[in-house]
Amino acid sequence: MSQANGINRRKAVGVPVGGVTVGGDAPIVVQSMTNTDTADVDGTVQQVAALARAGSELVRITVDRDEAAAAVPHIREKLDAMNVNVPLIGDFHYIGHKLLNDHPACAEALQKYRINPGNVGFREKRDTQFSSMIETALKYDRPVRIGVNWGSLDQELLTRLMDENAQAAEPMDARAVMHEAIVQSATLSAERAEALGMGRDKIILSAKVSNVQDLIIVYQMLAQRCDHALHLGLTEAGMGSKGIVASTAGLSVLLQQGIGDTIRISLTPEPGGDRTQEVVVGQEILQSMGFRAFVPMVTACPGCGRTTSTVFQELAKDIQAHIRMRMPVWQDKYTGFEDLQLAVMGCIVNGPGESKHSDIGISLPGTGEQPAAPVFIDGKKAMTLRGENLADQFKDIVEDYVDKRYGAGEGQA
Repeated sequence: MSQANGINRRKAVGVPVGGVTVGGDAPIVVQSMTNTDTADVDGTVQQVAALARAGSELVRITVDRDEAAAAVPHIREKLDAMNVNVPLIGDFHYIGHKLLNDHPACAEALQKYRINPGNVGFREKRDTQFSSMIETALKYDRPVRIGVNWGSLDQELLTRLMDENAQAAEPMDARAVMHEAIVQSATLSAERAEALGMGRDKIILSAKVSNVQDLIIVYQMLAQRCDHALHLGLTEAGMGSKGIVASTAGLSVLLQQGIGDTIRISLTPEPGGDRTQEVVVGQEILQSMGFRAFVPMVTACPGCGRTTSTVFQELAKDIQAHIRMRMPVWQDKYTGFEDLQLAVMGCIVNGPGESKHSDIGISLPGTGEQPAAPVFIDGKKAMTLRGENLADQFKDIVEDYVDKRYGAGEGQA
């Protein structure tokens, strides 16, 4: 076990994926997946770059046909030319063995292969086609994720377990048999890969479902039976608040138990929506739980009858957007700024106290209060802001603080 925020984290074998390590003593990794047609090189490059800029440390792309496989090396070349070094993962189903064999440049350009044991092949072809993909991974020294999904579960395995359960003295219910089938599909496939010569430092497992309680049960079972690195996520989280809440509910329980080495939040985007939202949600889950720090956190009050003005709401939104926008610049110039704590409060009830507990805090006037906003820096009142351009004034204060504390002037703030 390793310690993270006081929590005993399950010790998994570390798996290098490009320049990123999943498992071992490495931090929990945030990853995502494109929804472009991979054959569209420029469109896929743009989305991969956007996901990487948002903080996705691994990006998965669909490789479903010859045109997509042929596009992969060109995608990698263009990303490299843009200095976007995020590892690419190939998502293979049904004909992955053929695509990897027919397109060696694709096999080499990818940093990891995702294999679904439920549809890698059927009946007598299953072992042959699974073995072919593992052998290609061994040839190019690539890790694999063996990703079981209850929507495409190995039906022969499930049928066998159902039959065995029916003959048992005390049969389990059908849901429990499904859980067992999911876990066995992952562990048996991993054993097969190891028998073919693949080390555990090349294998990541996942067992994805759509229901939160099923997710928790399946991963608890999987964590007890193996020491492979585990990829967490609901297979279809949903859209908007439903997807965010379901993902947070399921993953938080498992992460609190020390289970999980990499996560993906599978949000359904709004039509034309921003794919990077799933990256932000994943980061915020880990940061809220204290496992990692990605961006400075902004604490803001919910508002009440004392805060009928929308100024503090607009300021909180403006500051959060400003931080996200400044991240690429700050990352190039500073180290450690991700731990910065900001507070934007709406009135004098909790405003000054919350502000004092943050590195930088501002307490805006509530309804009927004096039009003055005290600013607290490192727990002490530093100044009072007035006027209509509070946002710009506060941004300047934040920029100055970041530069002094984390830049060349460190220690002067």
